[in-house]
Amino acid sequence: MPGSGVRRFRPALIRSLRAYSRARLAKDLTAGFVVGVVAIPLALAFAIASGVAPQAGLATAAVAGFLISVLGGSRVQIGGPTGAFVVIVYGIVMKHGVDGLALATVMAGVILALFGLFRLGRIIEFVPEPVILGFTAGIGAIIFIAQLKDVLGLSALTLPPEAPAKLVAILAHLRDVNPWAIALAGGTIAVITLCRRFVPRIPGPVLALLAFTLLAVALRLPVETIHDRFGNLPSGLSLPGLPSFSLERLRELLPSALTIALLGAIESLLSAVVADAMIEDRHDSSQELVAQGIANIVVPFFGGIPATGAIARTATNVQNGATSPVAGAVHAIVVLGAVTFFAGAMGSIPLCVLGGILTVVAWYMSDVRRLVEIPLMPRGDAMVLVTTLALTVLVDLVVAVEVGMVLASLLFMVRMSQVAHVELVDLGTDDVDATGGRRQQPMAGKDVPPGVVAYSVDGPFFFGAAQRFERTLARLEGYPKVVIFRMRAVPYMDATGVSALASVVRMLQRHGSAVILSAVRPEPLRTMRRAGLVERVGEANVCPDIDVALRRSRVLLAEGEAARARELQSGG
Repeated sequence: MPGSGVRRFRPALIRSLRAYSRARLAKDLTAGFVVGVVAIPLALAFAIASGVAPQAGLATAAVAGFLISVLGGSRVQIGGPTGAFVVIVYGIVMKHGVDGLALATVMAGVILALFGLFRLGRIIEFVPEPVILGFTAGIGAIIFIAQLKDVLGLSALTLPPEAPAKLVAILAHLRDVNPWAIALAGGTIAVITLCRRFVPRIPGPVLALLAFTLLAVALRLPVETIHDRFGNLPSGLSLPGLPSFSLERLRELLPSALTIALLGAIESLLSAVVADAMIEDRHDSSQELVAQGIANIVVPFFGGIPATGAIARTATNVQNGATSPVAGAVHAIVVLGAVTFFAGAMGSIPLCVLGGILTVVAWYMSDVRRLVEIPLMPRGDAMVLVTTLALTVLVDLVVAVEVGMVLASLLFMVRMSQVAHVELVDLGTDDVDATGGRRQQPMAGKDVPPGVVAYSVDGPFFFGAAQRFERTLARLEGYPKVVIFRMRAVPYMDATGVSALASVVRMLQRHGSAVILSAVRPEPLRTMRRAGLVERVGEANVCPDIDVALRRSRVLLAEGEAARARELQSGG
């Protein structure tokens, strides 16, 4: 359970190696090599789109990828830079510089590790799907807009940071497009799409990257390359360096760090869940978050950027036969080998080809098939999704998620308040006792005394339903001698619900009506005791079921008659 104490450190690698064999090693080596080759163009593309040097993406795939696999809670998770972080990283770099990004990444790593150590992984499950769909689609749209510059070959154009302003600037310079860049980007998109559809075993991004880079070099096509924009790529990893920091700097970067941590947690756990379904296994979410945290603490010291679980690369890992975290470690080693031995050759890669690769990534991130279904969604969910998407593109991812969560929470409360209701009931129905178990209690033959009425209170009784409850009871015509509230279907009651019930009890008691609570479940009953409501009603008037409640009502009626008789006698 979340918050139930600090967990032990148990990577999935330990469990996986208990019955390891040569056959499994061969599968892991093959899968790791394939995923490593696939990760190289994606790492380059994500880094460039994030506003940092290409080698930052490669360092992230190598260092963070290794740590996430070796220390994580999933047997097949692949970690590294992802498209989800592009928008956040770009914004942080524009506002705080590369040093600010490094410090924010370390802070995010600490937060992620704490999430895992204190077993808070399951909290991420409570982020509603419309919010996730909204911000991922928004990120996809922003990535697509950002790639238009390279896809269209507008190398001389300087773009503003905001996505809408980017689009306006690009549209204003359409007369300057480079047809060779468009052709290479279009060919890249076509190759990746065709490979996905007809030969999914062949990594489309790698095939497109190799084919169109060789074509551009052979024909000396006039397109901008990695070398043209960034110069020579350094071989190997940069030496570890410590980002500068101060207390004021930490406070300034805390919102960015929280954003990185929350998005990283969501992305990594979603990826792990997808992997679980593919290999029929169950990951350890807390361990996974600890590994994500350690990876993000370490990777900035090698010049890397935020990392998380990558759904597409994880799926590729599984599809190529991975059986353990060894495959993920091999993938990281392959990337490191490419950085060490082929950094010079990577400078010849055309940026329009990387733009084409990211255009496909943006398409799948946006999940266009789901967006087409928006008119078929419940109106509330559609509103949350569209609002989150629009705010992600037009304002800011942090604002989008905050507003989306608030809207989703309000929507949930409205729906719960609609579920909860109060109505006058026929005492000839079955009853449910205080533990929630249904029992056959035919009441048609029972003697229900005159002056006794029962109201059924159904559903979660919280502040969203309290006003409806009070309005219903305010319509009472006259005041019965005894009112029974049947609480058998109330699983939860908050302070506002108790206050509303207490207000109605006081109103009834002022008009001489006795109140009986029937079949109250343990959790609401504890809440009522703490609020003093049981004391006001009277312990004897809290009954386990409707049978006992009716017997108690006869006692109260008899006591009332006796009291009135004494008053008449004394008055005589």
